[in-house]
Amino acid sequence: MTKGILGRKIGMTQVFAENGELIPVTVVEAGSNVVLQKKTIENDGYEAIQIGFSDKREKLANKPEKGHVAKANTAPKRFIREFRGVNLDEYEVGQEVQVNIFAEGDVVDVTGVSKGKGFQGSIKRHGQSRGPMSHGSRYHRRPGSMGPVAPNRVFKGKLLPGRMGGDQITVQNLTIVKVDAERNLLLIKGNVPGAKKSLIKVKSAVKAK
Repeated sequence: MTKGILGRKIGMTQVFAENGELIPVTVVEAGSNVVLQKKTIENDGYEAIQIGFSDKREKLANKPEKGHVAKANTAPKRFIREFRGVNLDEYEVGQEVQVNIFAEGDVVDVTGVSKGKGFQGSIKRHGQSRGPMSHGSRYHRRPGSMGPVAPNRVFKGKLLPGRMGGDQITVQNLTIVKVDAERNLLLIKGNVPGAKKSLIKVKSAVKAK
């Protein structure tokens, strides 16, 4: 069954394995995860649990939000996300989800929103090759041909300059190196999308071998 938790990306560091190998890790802080609602096939048409993460000030929450979290007997939450494919019997509304649902060596998928890069050209945005920079070439970093003459228009999906980054990205099959239950930290091998302090969603890997 799927397990999942929400957290904040704190940054990257490195740890040493027992055999002396150096492992780069991303630190994710995953405190105060509370089950706000259980969705069932009878009521909602699908099964999922809704989890809230990171308290926000009472005056920033509207009345429906306050009523929703009151059922779970908790404070209004800044982030609310759902996890499907879970065993509903293991969860109760108001229950706290701790980092120790994961163990060292577990394989997870991590979702975040990538860093926004602003308006970028086709070389940086799509990895296209540039033209020669010298010998009278007047073609350097432009997108190149817009396509064939016949359609009299540019086809949809043409790789052009535009806004880059700020997309939801999932990195699959990352390994959990360490679980620090006291400080609510997960140390995940490798890098995960997003800026520091951004929301990170960690769940059991879909394609784990």
